[in-house]
Amino acid sequence: MNSEQLSELVVDALDDIKGLDVVRLDVREMTTVTDYMILASGTSSRHVQALVDNVAEKAKAAGHRPAGVEGEDSGEWVLLDLGDALVHVMLPKVREFYNLEKLWSLGRAGEAAATEQ
Repeated sequence: MNSEQLSELVVDALDDIKGLDVVRLDVREMTTVTDYMILASGTSSRHVQALVDNVAEKAKAAGHRPAGVEGEDSGEWVLLDLGDALVHVMLPKVREFYNLEKLWSLGRAGEAAATEQ
């Protein structure tokens, strides 16, 4: 499974349990850390955790063990590292405050880096 297929698996897993405002950012031209960043919002801390758990479960089933998970304690912003894809699941207020879509789109002047799913 290549990085694009992995990012599609993540988007599908988020959609499965009603992740909100799912956005996939192709950051291959901006960093060597990862190929895709996928962002989604959850309606509550419990929903955020359920979204991350579903993505991790689907990724493991496809042979991609998560390298790490951060932020599970608070549930406001959880980061799941799948290597070729970094998954950020946040509460809407946290997502609005940090505005990662805008931050990672700055590297591409005049070009849309985000793909809404």
